[in-house]
Amino acid sequence: MHITGDHRRLAIHGRLDVRSAADARARLHQAVDAGQGDLVLDLTGLEFWDATGLGVIMGTHRRAGRIGRRLVLRAVPAQLQRLLVATRLHRILAVEGAVPDAYGSTLPVVL
Repeated sequence: MHITGDHRRLAIHGRLDVRSAADARARLHQAVDAGQGDLVLDLTGLEFWDATGLGVIMGTHRRAGRIGRRLVLRAVPAQLQRLLVATRLHRILAVEGAVPDAYGSTLPVVL
């Protein structure tokens, strides 16, 4: 897993799982703490995630909210969209550029 970008826009590439969670958490929290306004997290390159990875995203969302920022997920993969809907986290997280899944359904976009 590697993360590219700055305190306004980041992209995750590879796997966001138990093995990469600590590094991802540190990088995302550093970006949250260093900026202002929305922090856009582009998930186009995300190949795999597990519950720990979802926890990293939620932790980043909470940290951003505490300092008046908003975490915005961009290009959420279809499998993650389904997970967000199943866990009802789509009601909490801001999502931009939803991607339709194989069945043509998409996650509601929050801007």
